[in-house]
Amino acid sequence: MPASFLRTAAMLCLLLQAVATAAQEMTPRAYWPAPEGTQVLTIGGAYTRGDTVPDPSLPVAGIDSEITTFTLGYLRTFNLWGRTASLVLQQPYSSGKTVGEHQELGTLRREYQGLGDFSATLSVNLLGAPSMDAAGFAELRRNPRPIVGASLRVVTPSGRYDSDRLINVGTNRWAMKAEVGYIQPLHRRWLLEFELGAWFFEDNDDFLGVTREQEPIIAAQAHLIRRFAPGFWGSLDFNAYRGGRSTVNDNKLDDLQRDSRLGATFTFPFAGRHALKVSYTQGSVNDSNENFDIYQVAYQRLL
Repeated sequence: MPASFLRTAAMLCLLLQAVATAAQEMTPRAYWPAPEGTQVLTIGGAYTRGDTVPDPSLPVAGIDSEITTFTLGYLRTFNLWGRTASLVLQQPYSSGKTVGEHQELGTLRREYQGLGDFSATLSVNLLGAPSMDAAGFAELRRNPRPIVGASLRVVTPSGRYDSDRLINVGTNRWAMKAEVGYIQPLHRRWLLEFELGAWFFEDNDDFLGVTREQEPIIAAQAHLIRRFAPGFWGSLDFNAYRGGRSTVNDNKLDDLQRDSRLGATFTFPFAGRHALKVSYTQGSVNDSNENFDIYQVAYQRLL
């Protein structure tokens, strides 16, 4: 395979990280239960701005992205074998621009927009949170106890994808994240949450006309959560992940993903069945000094 193609493919994998990094979200209170039958509609927006880092073996100066993503989500809790369980459905729509500098290829610019990949997440509490009604949930709030949960997220290849483009809103492959979570009460109003998971990826068989494989990504999260009042809470968030090295037509690329993030999240209830959730995240990519920022706001309606 020509060396110039491998350079371009490596550049592409790094450019994709500008979009795919959003998949490494931080999710405080992911395993905190809710009464059986709870339904929540979410309309959210996120603005991502900053740099991704090129393959360190390539002479690439840097990549800068501005991405706006809107997400429509639906959550419902239910009884699964006597345990609290939930199903979350999400459909994103993204619009963005990414610019990269390559020593040989020059300036690479891509503007893109369209529906992203649809996802579904099934979560179940394994310990500490049996299926409960409103009275049982109120008792859990008064006397929180350790909780262990697990989840499986499936991302479908349903988003917009142009096989002749370097960057796309969709990924043209199936992906799955398996995760376990643990909540440790520190006080009646303070919780410490840990999550450990792994992303697994199907091959993209139309990656500029060739096949791209990707190794799993291991991701960990930690959240220090303060509950102020029913529905009103805040958290300090941290995550880190590593892995995802790509292979293009049996040629392994030096594009290992290494990332860490710090952030904060607040949720404010209002008018009874409504809430506003805001968060800010800052991170550095591949142990470099290049940073990115993510600003998020979401409106939530209890149905």
